[in-house]
Amino acid sequence: MEHFSALPIFVTVVECGSFSLASQKLGLSKSAVSKRITLLEQSLGIQLLHRTTRSLSLTEAGARYFDYVRPAVKLAADGLDAISELQQAPQGSLRIAVPMVFGRLHIAPLIPEFLRRYPKIQLQMQMDDKTTDLITGGFDLAIRIGELPDSSLIARKIAPCLSVICASPEYLARHSAPQTPQQLSQHNCLFYSYFRDGVEWTFLSPQGPTRIQPNGNYQVNNSDAIHQATLDGVGIANLPRFMIEADLQTGRLQALLADHPLPEHGIYAVYPQRKHLPTKVSVLIEFLMELLVKRLGND
Repeated sequence: MEHFSALPIFVTVVECGSFSLASQKLGLSKSAVSKRITLLEQSLGIQLLHRTTRSLSLTEAGARYFDYVRPAVKLAADGLDAISELQQAPQGSLRIAVPMVFGRLHIAPLIPEFLRRYPKIQLQMQMDDKTTDLITGGFDLAIRIGELPDSSLIARKIAPCLSVICASPEYLARHSAPQTPQQLSQHNCLFYSYFRDGVEWTFLSPQGPTRIQPNGNYQVNNSDAIHQATLDGVGIANLPRFMIEADLQTGRLQALLADHPLPEHGIYAVYPQRKHLPTKVSVLIEFLMELLVKRLGND
């Protein structure tokens, strides 16, 4: 029993990357955390962690052990959540991953209201434009935008996502606005590195879809940077309306190729398949479906 009770401590130490941070998260002293890890190693008869005064890392055996232990600890926590929710309000740790810019603009402003409604939930939010592995990352839910790859994950659409081809008046004063998707070959186009469909842009028309491989001298993995470069007149970009609606309204950016709209995508809540969806996850999904549609509709 002593061995198993140390497993959540081991997982927390590895996730936090230090004894100090783990002790703060667990509400234990640093020495108590270190002692429990030492006792765990002694009971296993193998070293799990390399320790120096400045760093902490897994041994080869520790990494292999962590891969097995982390899902077990998460499953045990989910079991506690499932039975506690029969008698109590939604509670416990809720770990979510959201895209950087969308999270900053539209998820983070809603979090205070969510926590007021559900004060017993401890929310951990990671903002990153990379597609995070929910299982290995220990996430309960992720927000993803665009076409979703086939996977064992469950996806629920919470709002539509519309994008436009746009440029600044400064850029258009120096270059004639394209009238067809094919004319984009004559323009400097800006690229978002993590766009799931690659750099190919698809346009819709009554005659069917048109696919263009635009060319340009700037590619970056952050859509804020693309947005700023577009405002500064560097080139033409493919940007979501949730980011630039105010710029379109004020004229800082102009939408192009109105007769050739881009396909509508979705904003999805994605979560691992499980027998019982924790109430803390379902209330977050319902909360976002309630408020995101209103928020995006008012952009």
